Amino acid sequence: MNMGGLNRRTLMVAGLGLLLAGCKVIPGGGAPVPGPDPLPTPTPAPVATPGLPVDETRHRVALLVPMSGDNGAVGRSIANATTMALLDTNADTIRITTYDTATGARGAAQRAIADGNALILGPLLSADVSQALAAARPADVPMITFSNDSQVAAPDVFVMGQAPEQSVERTIAYARRAGSARFAAIVPEGEYGDRAAAAFRTAVAGNGGTVSGIESYSRGNTSIVSAATRLSQKGGYDAVLIADGSRLATQAAGILRPRTTGSVRLLGTELWSGESDVPRTPALRGAWFSAMSDGRFRRFSESYRTRFGSQPYRVSTLGYDAVLLALRIAGDGWQPGQPFPVARLRDEDGFLGLDGVFRFGRSGVVERAMEVREVRDGQVVIVSPAPASFAD
Repeated sequence: MNMGGLNRRTLMVAGLGLLLAGCKVIPGGGAPVPGPDPLPTPTPAPVATPGLPVDETRHRVALLVPMSGDNGAVGRSIANATTMALLDTNADTIRITTYDTATGARGAAQRAIADGNALILGPLLSADVSQALAAARPADVPMITFSNDSQVAAPDVFVMGQAPEQSVERTIAYARRAGSARFAAIVPEGEYGDRAAAAFRTAVAGNGGTVSGIESYSRGNTSIVSAATRLSQKGGYDAVLIADGSRLATQAAGILRPRTTGSVRLLGTELWSGESDVPRTPALRGAWFSAMSDGRFRRFSESYRTRFGSQPYRVSTLGYDAVLLALRIAGDGWQPGQPFPVARLRDEDGFLGLDGVFRFGRSGVVERAMEVREVRDGQVVIVSPAPASFAD
């Protein structure tokens, strides 16, 4: 990765230090990552009510997430994580107020603006971004969305979610350096597949490889098997990207590497991260995929369970890191009552969070340092660690 060193991150490192050492016990656009248990209904993050007290020494930051409905558990997990970030850093310069987007993202944003918030964290779903933006943009209030849909990025909308493009690029680059030269791909029909296919072509070309073929399918076992069969009959590749979760990837792998033999290298995406069946599936043995590091997440998860009594959703770390980001910028001179300094989000040195180093590119889409993992018999092993800074 072509990255410049990390500076001025004292607050960020302090926050992580408190999380990793100070606690006694310490995760797709916009689709939430499943969590094993529903969260308790109460959340420490206060829900907005009319007439917030006047803040003269604290920044007002709004959190726009679903607190009810189908995605309510995910939203509450993110809200809990923002509270943890404030507690772990002993922060008293920021007030986080939560607004429920399940009743309408535009209305939630309007209430946030009326309450004087200078920055919006969220929404979670890409479909809610345009609605929230309709209220935020006239007020010159920027948003840092937890969606992974790069299409919603704008000068005042920053995309923080883990995007498939970066996972694909990291994996292809690693495979190319390891000797793979002729790449093929199997992608699902729809937005995710389109984005994965485009990223695949760009990554292969950028790393000096050759695209041997791309097959698409509608999501379903029979369809992906047919796509894998068509690709297998054509041949001419030494590595194949399967841009779907492990269940469907296993179906394709059985065709591409019958009886788990052969020299074809299978490649996955960030969708494999955290799926418990991946290391137990013989058909995926030897496959590579890239994702954000889970090292700090495991400690975060333990602390979360102690505090809230259930397992956090993987995506909740975005809420934690967004608060660390706001605290870092507040510590760099952002004064209460003043507009949020959007230019600070484009710091080339980047920021440090639970999910590693990250920064926002010119497009407003987050750039993350990812690790490459290999599926082995019964385990997933890191074969290329995530860079520790944008200089690595």
